[in-house]
Amino acid sequence: MAASEQTQSDYWNGDAGARWARHQATFDRVFAPLTERLFAGAALRPGDAVLDVGCGAGATALRAADIVGPSGRVTAADVSAPLLAVTARRAASRPPGGAPIVLVEADVQTHTFADAAFTHLISRFGIMFFDDSIAAFANLHRALRPEGRLTMLCWRAQAENAWIDHPFGLVRALLPEPEPTPFDAAGPFRFADPARLPGILAAAGFRDIALMPVDEPLVLGHSEAGDPREAAEAAANFALDLGPASRLVRDQTPEIRSRAHAIVLRDFAERVSNEAVRLGAACWLVTAVR
Repeated sequence: MAASEQTQSDYWNGDAGARWARHQATFDRVFAPLTERLFAGAALRPGDAVLDVGCGAGATALRAADIVGPSGRVTAADVSAPLLAVTARRAASRPPGGAPIVLVEADVQTHTFADAAFTHLISRFGIMFFDDSIAAFANLHRALRPEGRLTMLCWRAQAENAWIDHPFGLVRALLPEPEPTPFDAAGPFRFADPARLPGILAAAGFRDIALMPVDEPLVLGHSEAGDPREAAEAAANFALDLGPASRLVRDQTPEIRSRAHAIVLRDFAERVSNEAVRLGAACWLVTAVR
């Protein structure tokens, strides 16, 4: 989702990282079903040593620390200082009993981790943005112990992700046609084709590689008071202020942004069910062994 003229570090240390940091609670809520699927696949145990790649605002690192407990440890790595600052605050205020969390502001493609330091590597949508994917996974392979496990989520194709594709479709007619993304460019759909990632992981040294499709409805907006209009408004705000479609409208004129919001709000108002707007998400749950 980064602009083509920026490095990933620039992007996530700029407005994007600050925006995700401010709205951490909303992102955690929306992605909660996918977080559950990640941890069901990872099957962490007390005492494990975990590296969380692209930890963001800390939801996955904190969850891992709770599971592995005081006899385990968690290293949370990200290029974004704003997001790591949120993780640090959340880690400092958590109840006692979890594993210590070490924060690393770094690109894991090039950062020097101790050899064989971790039993598990986890990532929730943090592995699609490397400059050189084989080099990055080779570096992570070295950081895992023999028989160490990798468990990651990455997006399937945009067309399969209604929570992204539907808002895009609603507003696209208002906007210039976006430039096509190069096949191997860093971005959310880099590993949508299930034939791509296994070869990269194998070249980096991993084995027993598997991709399992994960499909979950995401609640983009809801109303605690049971007000359908409030639910539709919350969902429209998420889609156009925070979600991937936000990059289409953020730099447009106020008139275009207002028209886009009205179109999305009208559509979402017809989709409210049980005080919420839900659209589907489609991912790969990727597992491998060192």
